[in-house]
Amino acid sequence: MIKDNGGSSVQVTHAGRIRRRKGSNEVPADAGQTIGKQLLVNDENKYRSMMIRAYSSIWMIGGFIFVVYMGHLYIWATVVIIQIFMAKELFGLLRKANEDKRLPGFRNLNWHFFFTAMLFVYGRILSQRLVNTVATDKFLYKIVANLIKYHMVTCYFLYIAGFVWFILSLKTKMYKYQFGQYAWTHMILFVVFTQSSFTVANIFEGIFWFLLPASLIVVNDITAYIFGFFFGKTPLIKLSPKKTWEGFIGASVTTIISAFVLANFLGRFQWLTCPRKDLSTGWLQCNPGPLFTPDNFTLPAWLPEWFPWKEMHVLPVQWHALGLGLFASIIAPFGGFFASGFKRAFKIKDFGDSIPGHGGITDRMDCQMVMAVFAYIYHQSFIVAQSVSVGMIFDQIVMNLSYEEQRVLYGSLGEIIQYRQFGES
Repeated sequence: MIKDNGGSSVQVTHAGRIRRRKGSNEVPADAGQTIGKQLLVNDENKYRSMMIRAYSSIWMIGGFIFVVYMGHLYIWATVVIIQIFMAKELFGLLRKANEDKRLPGFRNLNWHFFFTAMLFVYGRILSQRLVNTVATDKFLYKIVANLIKYHMVTCYFLYIAGFVWFILSLKTKMYKYQFGQYAWTHMILFVVFTQSSFTVANIFEGIFWFLLPASLIVVNDITAYIFGFFFGKTPLIKLSPKKTWEGFIGASVTTIISAFVLANFLGRFQWLTCPRKDLSTGWLQCNPGPLFTPDNFTLPAWLPEWFPWKEMHVLPVQWHALGLGLFASIIAPFGGFFASGFKRAFKIKDFGDSIPGHGGITDRMDCQMVMAVFAYIYHQSFIVAQSVSVGMIFDQIVMNLSYEEQRVLYGSLGEIIQYRQFGES
């Protein structure tokens, strides 16, 4: 066996035929050393890549701003579209053309499970808001109430139908491939819908709780690329040789500062901070609450006398934003490292090629998935009041009681209130 100059091995057989073994596309062990020898800014080939990446980023950011401006439902629709593209990219990783030819219609089974999971997840999240939307129409209210009542059993039998479909499609000598695809499909559904359910929940709690975490990931990603491009010399992690400590630290500082500033800016718009209780598309107005009410903050006395400000107006939510910024800069990038290791395992450079300079949709969502889950957990743990409120009880009544039961409850409450009034007098 000999090696040619390209690094691939060549094996000579006894019959004189030459078989060339395809070289691995794993990054060589000394890839990190290349970064240490020279700055990426000195590599002329990187400028073209940077311009393509920047052009795509401008279009994505512009589209993102437009969708946010349109409101909750449009953001949710965008999340659904992103989910479909992610699923398409991930379904294709283990796909084998020869096996698929022998299994006509097997790909449709993946999408059957996908849309069943979508119906289950979004039915659970948006059921109350759907009820609130049609509450004024008695006929539509009864239809929606029945749909919600039988939502779980409907999703269950849809899944069972897919399960039976899978069993009936099993073919001899294809069992390993088919069961591998079955397991892979369920893992994709778990990854995609776990994070997206938290994302959608954040959207309807107030666009602020979706927009701020997502923006911090974008800021961290862009600044890490810029700092790494111009100053990066020290490799950060072997899983992603192009990541550098200079880019990581520079992006972390920038992201935390951006979190504090962005929270102040975004928190001043009521249509961003108000929760959406229905599925309408109108602009929202509400009481901003203490989190979004400015407070006077006295600056430390050790600041120099020439500093122009002695105090400043700060929204309490800005202190919470620092926690989100810290997570977005320190922990969320590990979602990208996980994706890098995942791609190495499958010997691919990107999950897709739908975004020039960035790869596929999944390549852009790796850190967002980690951040969305944390933002939801943080909001529920430290922001939302844990005590039972009138609004919570009202939502349960509207969602779980029929129209006639609500009228009975209304009459009973009226009698109790009237009795207490006369009793006290």
